[in-house]
Amino acid sequence: MKKKSCEKRRHVVAWVNKAEWDQVLEYLYSKDPALQKYALHRISAWKGRYANSGPVAVDCTADLVRCQVLDRLGQLNGDDLVLLYGAALVRFVNLITERQQGRTARPLRRLAGNLNIPEWVVDLRHDITHRKLPTLKWCRKGCKAVLDWLQQEYWSRQLGGGPGEDWESQSDGEDDEMDLKRQEDELIARQKQMEAYKNARELLISYEKEQYRAVDGLPEDREKSSWPAPFADMSWLLGEIKQFALESSDLLIDVLLEDGFMVPTVEQLETLGCDASENGRPAEPRLPQNFLRFWLPLLKMLNSPTFIHLILEKLFIELKLLTKEQNNHRAFYVSAWTSEVLLCNSNKFEYHFETKVQKKARMKERIFVNRIQLRWQQLLSACLDAPCISTPHLLQLILDDMEHPLPLETRQRLLRLCSIYTQTEQHSDFSASPVPKQQPIYTLESLHEKLQHSRRHSRPCRSAGDPERSEPSQEHRGADGQAEKAKALKGSPWQVCTDKVLWKNYPLGKVPGQSEDPSCLMVEIYSTMTVFDQPVELQSSATRGAPGVSAPSRTAEGPLWTHSDVTKLKSGLQLF
Repeated sequence: MKKKSCEKRRHVVAWVNKAEWDQVLEYLYSKDPALQKYALHRISAWKGRYANSGPVAVDCTADLVRCQVLDRLGQLNGDDLVLLYGAALVRFVNLITERQQGRTARPLRRLAGNLNIPEWVVDLRHDITHRKLPTLKWCRKGCKAVLDWLQQEYWSRQLGGGPGEDWESQSDGEDDEMDLKRQEDELIARQKQMEAYKNARELLISYEKEQYRAVDGLPEDREKSSWPAPFADMSWLLGEIKQFALESSDLLIDVLLEDGFMVPTVEQLETLGCDASENGRPAEPRLPQNFLRFWLPLLKMLNSPTFIHLILEKLFIELKLLTKEQNNHRAFYVSAWTSEVLLCNSNKFEYHFETKVQKKARMKERIFVNRIQLRWQQLLSACLDAPCISTPHLLQLILDDMEHPLPLETRQRLLRLCSIYTQTEQHSDFSASPVPKQQPIYTLESLHEKLQHSRRHSRPCRSAGDPERSEPSQEHRGADGQAEKAKALKGSPWQVCTDKVLWKNYPLGKVPGQSEDPSCLMVEIYSTMTVFDQPVELQSSATRGAPGVSAPSRTAEGPLWTHSDVTKLKSGLQLF
């Protein structure tokens, strides 16, 4: 469509330049008959250049302006003017709406309404064509309204560069018919979707009502674990839901994941005897047993590999949406349902010591029993794309159950990064190793805590019987240490600093009072050492590992640095 419109805009025009176009437009809409006549002559010249392919809007404007010129000159009587105006108005409505007509005829009022033509102008055209001729007053009024419409919709847009300047190219009848048909199809599709959504909600609400009837029918002394058998109505209802899932399982899962269904309200949890105040452990969410049994008949009936894939995909999409919109209650149950589906498919846990009765009861509480080949890479990406407090737990389940597992080191690093990102503790079977690993430091606070802990352990313990003697003894040891260091540095250009100096205010390698001149670093007395006098470590691993073996040394004549070398280095130094 756009390409077609652009091609229609690029064509040869009959006017010389923009100045001629502006002059004709100005003269046409002036009230001077002489100027209007000149504009009509120019349009006649354009017609000669255009032949029969001139713009329809230009022809209609010329016809209506010619009526106004003859009216103002007083050369015709009233009846003649009515006929003249009537022909121009009928011609305008027919020519402008002709391009809007498709293969099937449509009412002129609708077509004119699409082009913003006043409805009373169409009625005036109808009266001129089929009924009694209107008065001259109404003809003049219609002519003025149509000229205003032409000026706004055509003349002012042709060279103005505004949107929709080529209105004639947009009025293609077949394209308009296709647009109208597409709009009708979209409206019908939306209505069908809304109707299907309403039916899905009604079916699920009916299922909940039947389940609540079964719960209310239980005696008070009977355990909730022994869920009653479904009523006959429930069997029929499950069949209806299954039939609906075959037609639109995507919509059914969307409704299932709404609040009040698989994400329960507080009232629903209280009705089922679940504790609504706490949601267990958010890091490793598990569904309340009674709530799981409430939905088991429906989920077992819908169980299929396609349904499981789709519901896992929808669950992770919901978790991703909840990262932007915090809702702890909803996030817990969405994560718990995800964990429940993954655990049903897991073959990691083996129950060697359970009896057949226990195994039968355990299998009865699962959504599906037979293992399903899931799309592991897709699940892994979806899980990492929806970070929350339960992501490490869900990631652990996916990594444990993959058909072609990742390398052990990759899984360990992935789980560690996930726990760092979500700020949760890592509980992984991978970390079990004979050599215990230190807990990595994640934040600055944990670094401070570790530093304080090391200081507490490295601080010397006081004697319980003589607490006063411990502090002076520490000060005495510190003074003795400083005296030993000062004695060792006696005769050298270095000395021990005993002043309280804030060393953080001085850059590394600089001392208080030091000059900017590098010559201050030179000492008067110094000794030299050759390269060969320095001990050289052998590269052999055997020699390095053998205790008591000293490294050989080499000696040679000649100093490593001479005074001239030091002078050259000094002259080439640049201080920042």
